[in-house]
Amino acid sequence: MTSTHPREASRPRARRLLSRLAAVVVVGSLALGGASAASADENSDAPEPGDTTVELFVSTGSGTAIEPGGPLVSTVTLENGADTDLSAGTVTVQVSRSPLADSAALNSWLGDGVVSDTFHTVASEPTPVVDDGAKAAVNVVVDAVDLGDLSPGVYPVKARLSGASTTGPDGETVPWDLTSTTVLVVSAPGEHTSAVLVPITATPENGSLLTADELATLTAGGGALAGLLDAVTGTTAILAVDPAIPAAIRMLGARAPETAKAWLTELERLPNDVFALQFGDADATVQAAAGLTSLLATPDLAPLIQPEDFPSAADPTPTPDSTPSADPEPTLPDNSELTAILGAHSGVLWPRPEVTEQNLSSFATYLGDTVTTILPSTSFTGAAAAHSTTNGHDVLVVDAAASARLSAAVELDDPAAADRELTAAAGHQFFASQRSTTTILGLDRSETRSPAAVRAALSAFASPASSLAQLRSVKATSAELTSVGTNPRVDSLNRLLSDEQRLTDFSTILEEPALLLNPTRVRVLRTIGVGLDDTEFAAATTAQAERVQETLNAVGIQQPKAVQLFTSAAPLPVWVRNDLPWDVHVSLYSTPSDVRLDIQPVTQVTAQAAGSTRVNIPIEARVASGNVDVTFRLSSPTGVPIGQPAVADVTLRADWEAIGLGILAGLIGLLLVFGIVRTVRRRKSDAAAAAAASDDAATSDQERDE
Repeated sequence: MTSTHPREASRPRARRLLSRLAAVVVVGSLALGGASAASADENSDAPEPGDTTVELFVSTGSGTAIEPGGPLVSTVTLENGADTDLSAGTVTVQVSRSPLADSAALNSWLGDGVVSDTFHTVASEPTPVVDDGAKAAVNVVVDAVDLGDLSPGVYPVKARLSGASTTGPDGETVPWDLTSTTVLVVSAPGEHTSAVLVPITATPENGSLLTADELATLTAGGGALAGLLDAVTGTTAILAVDPAIPAAIRMLGARAPETAKAWLTELERLPNDVFALQFGDADATVQAAAGLTSLLATPDLAPLIQPEDFPSAADPTPTPDSTPSADPEPTLPDNSELTAILGAHSGVLWPRPEVTEQNLSSFATYLGDTVTTILPSTSFTGAAAAHSTTNGHDVLVVDAAASARLSAAVELDDPAAADRELTAAAGHQFFASQRSTTTILGLDRSETRSPAAVRAALSAFASPASSLAQLRSVKATSAELTSVGTNPRVDSLNRLLSDEQRLTDFSTILEEPALLLNPTRVRVLRTIGVGLDDTEFAAATTAQAERVQETLNAVGIQQPKAVQLFTSAAPLPVWVRNDLPWDVHVSLYSTPSDVRLDIQPVTQVTAQAAGSTRVNIPIEARVASGNVDVTFRLSSPTGVPIGQPAVADVTLRADWEAIGLGILAGLIGLLLVFGIVRTVRRRKSDAAAAAAASDDAATSDQERDE
């Protein structure tokens, strides 16, 4: 624990990391900016609330134990967050020669900074002036004579700063009397072996498979996967790899980033022991608790491959008579090739810890009787050895307290803060080593680890001889599981599987249903991932349910507009909406509310991807006018309802056509009669005029003759 001003707030990040400890673990141990651990702090002239702070940290060697009779090498770090320089002072290191009794006492000391034992000052060193905003480290070496004869154990250690001060805003002197606590682990040399399990996972933003851009970021210099691989290289860490990572790289083929391909090659070349997590790091415990007869299958990723990413190799030895193929068929990997992890041990599960005997029996059904389950020590009543059996089921037991401290340490970029967590982990490991010659530590699932901190942790805790085979070969002792209640995640898993079945029925509208279903299965597996805490799990299940509903609503009928029919037969336009990125095949059913309208009952429709497709439905009015509702609904080729029904309001004016034709015929008839009468009258007039003209001509001739 680090002491500053008694009322100073603890740093939230450190406190959040330490909250991963089991219930018995005291939150805040070694936390940055914790409460005062010595009465001297309470009697000092403390700065007022709101002042910037000075912090004191002490480390005893990055989790490395010393042998009895060995020296103590510690580092005291001062961080000056004040606005003025921190003056020189004195730091003293004190050790209690009474070891802590157990892990609970260790947590109590680191959390409260109070023990009933007497402390002995073993060293005193001057501290330099520390500029504002800077830090300084003081190395303190205590030889064996001054340290005293310490037998193997975990001993309380504290460092105290005195005599240093800063200047307040009004020019007053602000003294700093601070205390920081840690432990010293003294361990006799022996045959003790320690193994560290390191999960390698990566979560894509889309919840399915990592994209090329995401892989490029993760595997490039400074990327999370690249940093983790560098950290484990040259160590004996046991790697637990999510097969979704190599699958995402391999299925991209030629389109995979070069850094990703190089990362996968380097991973497969490592001599470390490796075992595969379930695809997407899915939790086997909730699957067993839900009564599944087998683990959720890894989806077949082959249909998601783009063939153009796998160009066929040219014929290496062409002959003059050979005719090259214009379009050679590419060779595509199958699902087993995509998800393979070279050299991985089989029959290992690392699920969430809420297991029962019945769950372990289910695991044996899933993977065979030789399956080994990795569980934390908190899953057992009393102490459990690293290799245990419970009711005949093989179990590797991870020390929960030490693993929580180690997991907190590897999240920290500050070496001093990481050192304190590593030392705390070493203390918990010491107590675990009293129960077994082998201890196992497992890092939490995380994608934000500091590669440097991971490297330091593995250097301190991963023994050269540690391996899965060695862990499983240690003689197992019997252990009893802690009784647990109903798994709270079962109902959510059942809803996820129910939604998946709905999508399975829905997907029959696609030419290739796997394009929709296989990514959905990946998302289901990730949603029940081991690394998700309760809050993250609730958010993930909600997001998946919303995604499913959005997909189910992606195909439907746009609300038709009201239609007026002025003829006895005409096409009725209907628009089918398809928001999916693939063409869909649906049947459009049309049902009128009245027999006055005759309509084509079923129309087969291929709706184009990401758009709306117009469908013309032939209709015919049988008799007189009126209003008719036409209900439209979609179904898949297998009869599954798609989307919601839509109703069109059709107004019939079917008799207007006959009336219009009658009126037109009447008008034409009248025009014909009028034309005939006019023609007759004109001809009569012309005949009369001609007769008159003939009479006039005859009279004129007669007059000339006379």
